[in-house]
Amino acid sequence: MITLFPAIDLQGGQAVRLVQGDFAASTTFNEDPVAQAQIFADGGATALHVVDLDGAREGVPAQAPLVAEIANRFPGEVQLGGGLRTRAAIETAIATGVHRIVLGTVALQDQELLEWAVRRLEDRLAVAIDARGGKVATHGWTQVSDRDATQVAAELVKTGVRRLIYTDIIRDGTLSGPNLNALRRLADIAPTLRLIASGGISSLADLQALSNLGLPNLAGVIVGRALYEGRFTVAQALEVLGGRGG
Repeated sequence: MITLFPAIDLQGGQAVRLVQGDFAASTTFNEDPVAQAQIFADGGATALHVVDLDGAREGVPAQAPLVAEIANRFPGEVQLGGGLRTRAAIETAIATGVHRIVLGTVALQDQELLEWAVRRLEDRLAVAIDARGGKVATHGWTQVSDRDATQVAAELVKTGVRRLIYTDIIRDGTLSGPNLNALRRLADIAPTLRLIASGGISSLADLQALSNLGLPNLAGVIVGRALYEGRFTVAQALEVLGGRGG
């Protein structure tokens, strides 16, 4: 069974979706992200993927009070990414009720912090690998490196990272379908790795395609725009994925 993570991306205090990580190409879907979290909960979701987009761009948490309210009001697990680049920021997020921390840029640039986070959080840590054309992007997707995503994933697993979130930036927010080949490559890195897919989900057929991969370590899928646009419901997605919300 694959866990469904409805996405709430926070920008300026609102729930938005970007297209291919472009901050200038954002669409506001709900001016009240807490209410949006409740909508997902009412639909049956028991897990949320929350991203502080402003924090990701600025390098420090920018929506902490709003994140805390979502985490305390949502009756399930909330995983948070965006701007969490210090021990203090991570500890604050955990203290406000966030269940899992998602590290992005800092995990690739600060080995000491990464090793501390692996020890401190264990399974409550996920590292996000965001790729454009197979190359890792950082700093809120604004900078693309020459590092291959699969190679970086293998290095993270060696460090002790147990969960990876893979986002294909080209597909994110475009409803163009998931990158199945990339997911297969990542899943082969280590049988113990728990992999979460993100980017491009447009239909129940896309979710079925993920399920049909038969990857035992494909643990979850993050869905944003398709849910906001009503292409399918949380309940329908859960049925395809095995009835699991968290």
